[in-house]
Amino acid sequence: MYWFINLFLVIATFAFMESVAWFSHKYIMHGFMWRWHKSHHEVRHGRFEKNDLFGIVFAIISATLIITGSIHHFDYKFFIGIGILLYGIAYFLIHDVFVHQRLAILKKSNNAYFQAMRYAHKIHHKVQTKEGAEAFGFLFVSKKYLDKYKKNN
Repeated sequence: MYWFINLFLVIATFAFMESVAWFSHKYIMHGFMWRWHKSHHEVRHGRFEKNDLFGIVFAIISATLIITGSIHHFDYKFFIGIGILLYGIAYFLIHDVFVHQRLAILKKSNNAYFQAMRYAHKIHHKVQTKEGAEAFGFLFVSKKYLDKYKKNN
């Protein structure tokens, strides 16, 4: 039965991280931490940008939970840390690799959901300033952007 609770913690944390990502993107990255995130809305010079520091912050949180959770015979902190780690991997693959093409893989997909995700992110990046942006989600694409994508294609 413990495996079920642990699996639930991983899945629930992964799902919850989309809300954390949306909130932090809208209110922190486009708020008081714009000085880091601004680099993501500008032309990148080189492989990295200041915005990548947010990934390091979440990685430190995840690693801390995994390490401290493993000390106590793999308690709940370990599985929450794994959920954050898995979300981070998914975020990197979808946002950085697929949407922004930071690595030369996953270039094409005819999947309407993935194309709508790319479309929503394009709309987000139309605004180059701290205020006025929309579409703050990462993995979840609202029906609004799915419909807009289908209408335009």
